[in-house]
Parts: sequence; C-alpha cells; structure tokens
Amino acid sequence: QVQLVESGGGLVQAGGSLRLSCAASGSIFRFNGMGWYRQAPGEQRELVAAITSGGVTQYADSVKGRFTLSRDIAKNTVYLQMNSLKPEDTAVYYCHALGRGLDYWGQGTQVTVSS
Repeated sequence: QVQLVESGGGLVQAGGSLRLSCAASGSIFRFNGMGWYRQAPGEQRELVAAITSGGVTQYADSVKGRFTLSRDIAKNTVYLQMNSLKPEDTAVYYCHALGRGLDYWGQGTQVTVSS
C-alpha cells in the first residue's frame, strides 16, 4: 500500500520560506510522476509543481521563480522549497503520486503566510 507522508508546513511571514517534504513508502521510481497540489478555503485543488519519473519538472505560473521541486531518490522523498512566500500561497498542500493509473494523496499540510 502506498503511503505519502508530508511534513514542513507552518506559519510564516510574507517574504519568508518553508520547505515541504513528502516521504513515500517505497521507491518513488514506481510512480510516473509526483507533485504538490494546494487547496485554499473555498477554492479548487490546484497543481503547484510536479516532476516526472524522468526528472522533468513543471510549475504553476503563480509560483515560477519562487518554488523549487526536487527529489532525493535514496530517501524516497520529494521536496518543495518555497521562497518569497505571499499571503495568497496560504493553503493546505498535498503531496500527490501517480502510478499505474492510480492517484495517491498525502494527508495534507497547512501553510499559512501572514501579511
């Protein structure tokens, strides 16, 4: 059974930084891709950043230049480094993995950016 465990959320002032981690149970090479989504209150869940098994990354326009997605294959972990945070980045952030046509989700971690 696939488990994705997120950590690293919290409260930060605007302009600050946070790093989210997503640890997978087992090799992340099982997945066609992994990424981070976020959902703000009253909003739909949206893609923030994703990486394919081949290492190709993509970012939402709203976070380009501020967020960086990376992975540590040996630790079966993906990271989301978030810099220059803005109040509009406030949301619950979810780790996502796609494997064999199935979607897997973490439990979510809250990120709150104060102005």
